[in-house]
Amino acid sequence: MSLFDDDAPKKPAQGAITVGEDLSRLSESELTERIEALNEEVNRTRQELEQRGTIRDAANSFFQK
Repeated sequence: MSLFDDDAPKKPAQGAITVGEDLSRLSESELTERIEALNEEVNRTRQELEQRGTIRDAANSFFQK
């Protein structure tokens, strides 16, 4: 281990989706799985955004009194 290990780029976890990666090597089933995983991530992100909006609205309501 060197002093500069923190500076080394991290390898993505196996099975992790990388935006922009070459899709030509993936099978149809792998592409389907990728779409499902991406849809799950979009839904998770939307839920987080909605929660933040709810928290922001509650804070705005509290501080506008």
